[in-house]
Parts: sequence; structure tokens; C-alpha cells
Amino acid sequence: MKGCIVGIGAALSVSGAAAASNDDEQYGTVVDVTDAGADNTGEESITPVLRDVVGDDTLLKFPEGRYYMDEQLRFTNFENVGFVGENATLVPANYHEFDGPQYRLFRLGTASRPGRDLRFEGFAVDQTAEHTGIRVINAEVEDGLLVKDVSIYGVHDSGTWGPGLFNIHEPGGHGRVECFRAFDGGRHVEDTPNSGNMWKGPTGILVNNHRGTLVFRDCTLGGFPDTGLYKSTEYGEVDVRGGWFENSDTASIRLSGPRGTIRDAIVVVDENPERATRQHPIRLDYGTSFEIDGVDIRMPEPNGDAIRVMNGVDQASISNARISIGNRRNSGIRIDPEAGPTAIENVDLDIDGSGYAFRILGEDAGEVSLRDVAITGDASGSPIRHTVYCERNDCQFDGLSIDQPGEDRGGLELRGDNYRVANSDFRTNHIPIVVNGSDDVVIEDCYSESYADRVSLRILSNSGSVALSNNDFPSGVRDDR
Repeated sequence: MKGCIVGIGAALSVSGAAAASNDDEQYGTVVDVTDAGADNTGEESITPVLRDVVGDDTLLKFPEGRYYMDEQLRFTNFENVGFVGENATLVPANYHEFDGPQYRLFRLGTASRPGRDLRFEGFAVDQTAEHTGIRVINAEVEDGLLVKDVSIYGVHDSGTWGPGLFNIHEPGGHGRVECFRAFDGGRHVEDTPNSGNMWKGPTGILVNNHRGTLVFRDCTLGGFPDTGLYKSTEYGEVDVRGGWFENSDTASIRLSGPRGTIRDAIVVVDENPERATRQHPIRLDYGTSFEIDGVDIRMPEPNGDAIRVMNGVDQASISNARISIGNRRNSGIRIDPEAGPTAIENVDLDIDGSGYAFRILGEDAGEVSLRDVAITGDASGSPIRHTVYCERNDCQFDGLSIDQPGEDRGGLELRGDNYRVANSDFRTNHIPIVVNGSDDVVIEDCYSESYADRVSLRILSNSGSVALSNNDFPSGVRDDR
């Protein structure tokens, strides 16, 4: 973990975020909000003072202290505005006492009146009091967004919108959200005073009207009832770099759009809230191209597939990943029937439950390749027998290693046509390789052994051409054709 990441469950501290960097010279006006009359003892709302002093080409500085807010600050169509805390803590009023829209502390730009060049940096947010969960910042800018070092403490228990929304409206615009941390997640809306007025509850970070490029670096999200980091629009690009994401329903990271990347993130599922139906660590919904690289997925209490590539994805790659899955019937990586070509390389997957390590669905949607993939663990073969299930045509398995000694656990089942399996090692309790109705299969330079003295390879009667070359099959081949 890098920089600002401090792990979920760290000791509570709401004395303020680290002091922000000193870039005062880029603003024509610099205002100390306490000099302007803002109370820094947490007794009186500061929103009226902020309304009076906020303006274009203006930096608002918040010295050390606690700043109470009981209504939102709305500022739109702006140019070059900054909000910088120096060991400053924002304290929202609770749901019942918040004046006006109970959704946001800062609404900075709207879809129809976005701002330009916004800086929001160096705040802690104390939401530890009951029913004080709120969206801290709603930022809509054409270009030039920097949000940095914002730490939110306390469970989001009001049932209103989640901590952050960020959109870049110009296709060439850029933004960066760095060290935005909502450690404690949120509650399902039915357990809040806003029950009945939302579906499921808050999302941690939402990107929903975005056309530019956004980078999320080293962010932290606890479990939210309606997705962790969610990019839901068909336009714009999102790059997730590093960070810690855990236990959100639907997915802890969920992307769509023309391009998206997830690099070096840690995603954890170790708690299953009562109403959480599917807690996929990563879900790719739809879009042109996605890259997942260097992720570490830990699922001691799985409740969904580790990575799901859905039908609307044209192309994806997954590389240099580590995935561990506990003893439940959930798959590792699932490729849906209409998802496009997917390249998987240098992945270590340990699975103890009877789900598939890889479930490759569909027929002619495009090649799926597994290269230098190692699968270990004690998964049982009941009721799902094979470790890797592939029904798609035109797939490649090169450098695949499967070691699954669990009872009745098989290795690779092939059900499509035109396969190459090469340089691979299979050691399973049940039959390590099964060709089930496939045609034009090449298996070469492979080792295959059953711990239970079953055959190394079985070719079912409905299969076509299977070419074998330079393999070591100590338990022999059963060919039913």
C-alpha cells in the first residue's frame, strides 16, 4: 500500500487531514475562512460564511479546527476555486437537522453549469455521530479537478447519497482524485431514516455523467450497499491506480465506458451483510476496452465472482493478478457469453470452494487465452466438477498449471471447437482433462495426472478431431469415440 493508504480498521482519528501543499500563488484572492467569520469550534454552521466569500480565482483556507455544516454550499459555473484544509475537520449536521437538500456538503458545479479548475484538499470528515452520513463533495467540472487527502470517518448511516461524485465534462478534460477515503462504508437504506426513498443505499464513489479522463489514485472504500467505486456512463475514461476496496454489494469496483483500467488495487470480501446479494470485487459492465493489471483480490468470505466480464464488454485483459477464494461456490473469473476477446496472463488463483476458477461462456464471441496461469487450492468437485470450464470456440491455454487435490475435482473441460492446450501441467483428483464434444483440439507438451488414479485424459464419444503430441499422461487416455 502506498502513500495515504492506512487500511480499514485503523484507529479512529478525526483531528483533520494532513496539511495541503502550498499553491496559493495560483489564486488572485486567498481567504482564511476564520478571518471571514467562520467558527472553527464546531458550534455554528459555516455555510453562510462560505457563501459570502467563495468566488472565482479564490482559495478558501481552513485552519485547524472543527467546521460544522447544516446546509450545502452550492457554487456553479466557476473558474479556479480552491478549498484547502490545514488539519481541518468538517462536521455535518445529522439527517433530521440538515437544512435544505439532505444530500451534499459541497455541490461544486452541475451538469448544466460545470466549473473549471477545482481544488479540494486536506479535510477530515467526522460522520461518527448518528445519521450524519452525507455526500461530502459533488464535483462537476469541464477540466482541471484535483481532490486529495479527504478522510471520512464513521458509517454512512443516513441513507442519502454516498461520499463522492466526480464528473469531467470536456472530452479532453482531466481530473485526479487521490487519497479519498471512506473507511467505514455505509448502511442499507432500509436501516436508515431515509428508508423507502432510495434503492439499496449509497454508492461510495459515483461517476455518472463523465466525458473526460479521471484517475483515482490510492483511494479507500469500505463496504457500501450499492457499489463501491461505480463508473456508470458510456462516455469518458477512468483509471483506478492502487487503493483498497472492500465488501460493497454489486461490486467494489464497477466500470463501463470506452476504456478503463484497474492497476495494483487490493479488493477484499470478508464480510457479507444480510442484504448483500452479490459482492463481486470487480465487475466490467460494458465498453470498448478494459485492462486489469496487478490486482490482489482476497475473498475469505466470497459472495460473487472475483472478476466478472459481462456481455457488453468488447475486449478485456487481466494480468499479473493474485486471487484467493474461500470455501463457497463462487467462481474466480467469469467471462459472459457475449463478452469479447479476453486475454488472461500471469494470474495466480487459489480456490477452496467448488466454483469454477475460470468459467468461459458463449461460442463465437472471441478468443479467450490463458497464459502462465496457476490454479491451486483444496476445492471440492461437488457439485461443480472442473476447475476450468470452457464452452467458447477458438481458445488458447498455454502454461496453465492446475493443482486441485480436492475430492472429485477435475481440471480442464473443453466443450467448444478449435483449442490449443500447450506447455501445461494438470494434477487433480478427478480426470484432469476432458474433451466433451469438441473438435479441432490440439494438446501438446502437457503433463496430466489424477491423484485418484483416474485417466489423464478423457475424450467423449461426441468429440471430433483431437491431436496429441509430446505429452506425458501416466494414467493413460480414455477415448470413447
